[in-house]
Amino acid sequence: MKKIINISLIVLFTAFASSCGDSGKKGNTLEDKKAELQKLKTDQEALNGKITNLENDIAKLDTSSAIQGKAKLVSLSAIGKSDFKHYLSLQGEVDAKNISYITPSGQPGQIKAINVKQGEIIHKGQLVLQLDNAVAQQNVNAIRQQMGSVKAQLDLAESIYERQKNLWDQHIGTEVQLLQDKTNVEALKNQLKAIQEQVKTAQEQANQNNVYSDVNGTVDEITAHVGETFNGNPAQGGYIRIVNESNLKITVTIPENYASKVSKGTPVIVKIPDVDKTFNSTITFLSQTIGTLTRGFTAEIKVPAGFALRPNQIALVDILDYAAPNAIAIPVNTLQTDENGKFVLLAAKEEDQTVARKRKVSIGELNGDSIEITQGLQAGDSLITAGFQGLFDGQLITTSNQ
Repeated sequence: MKKIINISLIVLFTAFASSCGDSGKKGNTLEDKKAELQKLKTDQEALNGKITNLENDIAKLDTSSAIQGKAKLVSLSAIGKSDFKHYLSLQGEVDAKNISYITPSGQPGQIKAINVKQGEIIHKGQLVLQLDNAVAQQNVNAIRQQMGSVKAQLDLAESIYERQKNLWDQHIGTEVQLLQDKTNVEALKNQLKAIQEQVKTAQEQANQNNVYSDVNGTVDEITAHVGETFNGNPAQGGYIRIVNESNLKITVTIPENYASKVSKGTPVIVKIPDVDKTFNSTITFLSQTIGTLTRGFTAEIKVPAGFALRPNQIALVDILDYAAPNAIAIPVNTLQTDENGKFVLLAAKEEDQTVARKRKVSIGELNGDSIEITQGLQAGDSLITAGFQGLFDGQLITTSNQ
């Protein structure tokens, strides 16, 4: 024991002498003094650690030591089993399932009138805007005039055919003439039918100047103006955007290394920090491809009814990627490491004394301040949760100040 103490004193003296020698070589600048102070603090921490280890070794070897005889005050907690869960925390955003950019059903055209206002609630099928259809309407009128001419020709041909048929019934005229008149009537009827279809098609094209909403929702943004050419493509000009705020979702990108841990139906906890709202949900959709830039895949989470959220709000998403029923978990700060691996300190009754005992453990997942213990502990063990710093295996402990 005296030899150990002498070694400790030698180490202290050597460190002190080295520090003094170094300080004499250094300059008097502020940076030099800061560096010297930091080195002394580092040396002091190392020496304190060596002193503590030597004291512990002495206590173990000398049963008459005062350190061994004095019980150290600690706090204990009985180990139990419970369901352990690990969550993957990511940042996503609120998105709308039904975001619609209004587009004409026909060709682009010049805006004649806009029939809605920004912020207005509209319904599917409601008239949103009107395009100029003067050219299309002129086409309709021209085809209708042609149809009128053909109809007049058909009326005349039918009249001639009826007269020729009456003469034929009286055995006047030729059969060839009767057949020619009949063929002329049928040809004009087919021509009239074709023109009527042309009128219908042209009128439908003319009616495409009326642009309707294809969803229920709110007019979120209008960038189109009367007189501009409108095609509804945001990348090519003005647009009108409709958002259905009653059908929202959360989108989040999950790193590709979690592909085997997350699936459709996986429970999630979503928090919207801007409005301080939290709800539980599940993953409703997972993309099947990995993004080349994000190196992740997209997940969608349905937002329950009654949450007044807005698209593009930030969402903090906790995804359950691991669950172990009847598991043992301990505070992570009670876990220690030495040259043999991970261990904790337990309270053990030995004869009429309570001592600290070292127990090697194997760990699992970490969740917040708790860590799963897969091997080494069992329900009922008494874990030392406070005062374990500096404890050694076999040291007397107590839970009271007496």
